[in-house]
Amino acid sequence: MANKKLTWLLLGALLLSLCAGCSGSLKKEDTPTTITVWHVYGGQTDSPLNDLIAQFNQTVGKERGINVQVTSVSNTNTIHEAVLASANGEPGSSELPDLFISYPKTVLALPDDSILVDYRDYFSEEELSAFIPSFVEEGEVDGRLVVLPVAKSTEILYVNQTAFDRFSEATGVTMDALKTWEGLFEAAEIYSEWTDAQTPDVPGDGKSMFVHDYYFNYFQVGVESLGESFFDGNRLAFGPAFEQAWNLLAQASLNGGVWLRGGYATESLRTGNSIVSVASSASILYYSDTVTYSDNTSEEAIINSYPCPVFADGEKLVMQRGAGFCTVKSTPERERAAVTFLKWLTEPERNVDFVIRAGYMPVTQAAFDNYLPQAIEALDSPKYASLYQAFLETQADYEFYVPPQVETYLELETCLEDQVRAQLAQGRREYLDAAEPGSELLERISQERYSTFRQILGE
Repeated sequence: MANKKLTWLLLGALLLSLCAGCSGSLKKEDTPTTITVWHVYGGQTDSPLNDLIAQFNQTVGKERGINVQVTSVSNTNTIHEAVLASANGEPGSSELPDLFISYPKTVLALPDDSILVDYRDYFSEEELSAFIPSFVEEGEVDGRLVVLPVAKSTEILYVNQTAFDRFSEATGVTMDALKTWEGLFEAAEIYSEWTDAQTPDVPGDGKSMFVHDYYFNYFQVGVESLGESFFDGNRLAFGPAFEQAWNLLAQASLNGGVWLRGGYATESLRTGNSIVSVASSASILYYSDTVTYSDNTSEEAIINSYPCPVFADGEKLVMQRGAGFCTVKSTPERERAAVTFLKWLTEPERNVDFVIRAGYMPVTQAAFDNYLPQAIEALDSPKYASLYQAFLETQADYEFYVPPQVETYLELETCLEDQVRAQLAQGRREYLDAAEPGSELLERISQERYSTFRQILGE
């Protein structure tokens, strides 16, 4: 009896052990791996990425035991500050998420960038070759691929076609003029003269045709496209190509053809203070279809998009913009879960679905070739259809410029943006106040402003 009782006790213990094992196994399978995300695409309640994340969680995530949880939707500057605060262990800072949107500048500012996953550990060379090469190149820091592109923007030429067509009909200046910087700035001078002539009793009130949101990029990409280096170490090179770009811009500005006040280009087009701009493609969201003039009259306007102008003797080079995702090192399960989501998001057809709704470019060649053209045909908005057609032309005809990882990049960018506007605006006032304006005076003022500009930028 004692042996029989012992046998039953041992069998009972074994069954309990097996049940516990089964229970633990089921619990592990039923509990998904949760990864957290900080991103910039929309708001908490209206975000194309949040919508796709919900789709992922209900499909692939559900099948593979992965749950993606958005814990912050903000802007790149806020996320930059939050990431650095977390990485530096500042009091009150949040724990780093598994995925966060970042520019390389954020990675360069980290106290230790080894906290980030090198995507080459999770993507094969064949998988990475599907991406636009320059998009991948921008995400490399110190030989490691730490920023993965999921959506990109570039610079686009926006035109108030309604107003430009009136100008074109009256002066003979066509859209072809806007394909080069030389032609664009010449057209801007003609536009200023044309608008000034419409009020002969008020001299000097011509309007500006053109506004640029990023003069730093105008010079940087322009100089590089002309075969020269824009940077000399941590300083600006100021070679002949830089002066060539300055002279074109300065002549048009001093003659009134360029809008030099602060604010974004979207505002000057909305108020009719300019009718042509170069700005980030992502700013399409803020270009209004209605222009409201200073006398409170308004009109509907067609806003069309075109590839960015280039210098007549330069290469077709254009800035690439847009952040990517960094993955924080954690556990193999969470890292694999994050990468699984990123691979899903960058599949060509899905990536096009995402970027079309967010105002960006896709990141793979197959997306451009096989899915974007059909997506354009399905768009209801002519303004967005025009933008995405410009994307196709840009990707086909231009090389994307990858900014170098220069320590003083942000400092130089901020200073140049401020000083280009300040020096040329002062030059415009001097030219208007001159008793005898003319080409010689214009050239002298341009060179004086350029000399001051170079001194301030730390020649």
